[in-house]
Amino acid sequence: MEPLTIVSIAFHTAGKIFDFEVKELELVPGDKVIVETERGRALGTVITKPRQISPAEAPPKLKAVIRIATESDQQMADSNAQREKEALLFCQDKVQQRKLDMKLVRAEYLYDGSKIIFYFTADGRIDFRELVRDLAQHFRTRIEMRQIGVRDEAKLVGGLGICGRELCCCSHLREFAPVSVKMAKAQGLALNPTKISGQCGRLLCCLAYEYETYNELKKNLPKCGKKLQLKDGKAEVIALDILAQKVTLVCHDGERCQKHIKELQQEIDNQAAAPPAQETEPKAPKEESGKTAPESPPGKKPGRSQRRAKPQGRPAPVQKKTTESRDSAPVQPPSSSSSNNSTPAEQDAQGKPQRRRRRPRRRSNRPKNPETKS
Repeated sequence: MEPLTIVSIAFHTAGKIFDFEVKELELVPGDKVIVETERGRALGTVITKPRQISPAEAPPKLKAVIRIATESDQQMADSNAQREKEALLFCQDKVQQRKLDMKLVRAEYLYDGSKIIFYFTADGRIDFRELVRDLAQHFRTRIEMRQIGVRDEAKLVGGLGICGRELCCCSHLREFAPVSVKMAKAQGLALNPTKISGQCGRLLCCLAYEYETYNELKKNLPKCGKKLQLKDGKAEVIALDILAQKVTLVCHDGERCQKHIKELQQEIDNQAAAPPAQETEPKAPKEESGKTAPESPPGKKPGRSQRRAKPQGRPAPVQKKTTESRDSAPVQPPSSSSSNNSTPAEQDAQGKPQRRRRRPRRRSNRPKNPETKS
């Protein structure tokens, strides 16, 4: 199969780029051409040089370039721009009469005038059926209402940013990239909404331009609050200059100093390579085996070495000797029946050890079974 020759074309400044097939035309970037689109014929500008691709790589529903635009085509585009202003004013009056909660941004005529597209912003869904009827009766053509976001609104309206230049979205930025507050934190910017927000009220698109560069430069720098060991002593990092690759330190004596990361890293490496200083402590004199431990001063408890060792094991009970008279009869051992009925005091008198009293059992909350008898 023969390769296809295609070219990239944009219909608005900093608008989306679409590919079209070039058959026998010789085009260069900047040429005005008439192309066939799904909405009808349109006037576009060539962005890139023609290039060849295989049919398998071609986008679906590929349209072709009809011809190069002439002076009459350019005059028709200028007249359409004038009619767009009148259509926008008329539509604004109808919106106020209908009391619709919507903000009109722009009206766009197609090249052949077969359709008018009205761009608007709104917080929610709007019922504009009656409005479309009024517009269709007045302009006698097809009407399309298209709701857009705040970023698309800034792209269509245009303006100047806080840097003093034209907005990126309406000058060169063709697609919106996601932007987060993390990008502003990485660059050390003040998190003030008025300073980091654009005309659309969202975060500035330019925050994403240098985000990767800042992350690459921060890899070599220590974090704020980190403590470092230098030759003069310990120091703490309190501030970073990412672009200049400098670190602000607070030394142990309270003085501040700023050093380049190469100088600081070399000083840290030298400090780590130096042998650690060995501190010699006086040794305590050894105690001789023959000498006794010194006595503790009065009013203080003796040390462990001075305390007496407690006797291990339970001491044997001392047996009491009972003196018997010559005339008294020999003492007979008590019978089993008498020993069971004897009190603990009597058992002590007889020489038997007193038994420990058992702890009373805990009362359970379980209900007693009425069938069982105590």
